[in-house]
Parts: sequence; structure tokens; C-alpha cells
Amino acid sequence: MVTNSRLYSIVFNKCPRCHQGDFFVTNSAFSLRFDQMHDHCPHCQENFVPEPGFYWGSMFVSYAFYTAFILLTFFVLVQGFNLYLDYYLMGLLPALVLLTPYFFRMARRTWLTIFISPNPKKLPTKSDAGHLMVR
Repeated sequence: MVTNSRLYSIVFNKCPRCHQGDFFVTNSAFSLRFDQMHDHCPHCQENFVPEPGFYWGSMFVSYAFYTAFILLTFFVLVQGFNLYLDYYLMGLLPALVLLTPYFFRMARRTWLTIFISPNPKKLPTKSDAGHLMVR
């Protein structure tokens, strides 16, 4: 995968600007601190919280991920492998509960990546050392 693409930062928990610093504190979506994210990139100091309530929009992205997952698994398992609909629905709920932390993190990274263009060569300058950049 190309390391200077938007998809790279979404999939690998990296800053959407420099692709070096981690977006979330932990790399695993399945830890107790799955929802804790850095306020700024540890590498380039990009602001990960541009304004209060910024991540409300990521709820819609999360909804899109859930919808895509449900449709994909429905057509593959029920239509493709002729799995009974009752069995599919009984397995769907636990799968969605288990995938909630993963979709939560993916939605937040996707939402921020929409608004920040990649610049892998972005490094903190001497003028940035005294204050944090606000975009």
C-alpha cells in the first residue's frame, strides 16, 4: 500500500498529515483504552481535535461501515452460501457488538482524513516549536 495515501492513515492508525505519528493511543481496537486518542500528532503536531463536537460527523461514517458490513455479509452468507436467515441474524448481533470498537476507530480516522490532506514531508519547524498549530 502506498504510504502517502489517505487510505494508509485510515487503515494503519497513522496521522492523516505526516503518516508517522499514531492517531489513537493504542494500536489495538480491542483494548480497554480503545477510544483514547492523541490531541495532536506526536510527530508533526497536527491537531486531531479541530473544534468541539468535530467527531459527531464520524457517527454517519460509522453507520456507513455498519451498513456495508451487514449488506456484504448478507449477500455472501445468505445469498451465496444459502445460510438460513435465522442463523445469520443470530450471528449478526454478536458480530456487530464485537466490531463496535473497530468501526468506532475507523470512522474517526476516516472523518478526520476527509478534512486533512496528506503531506508526508510535514515536520515541525522552529516557529511551530513554541506553539501548537491550529488548522
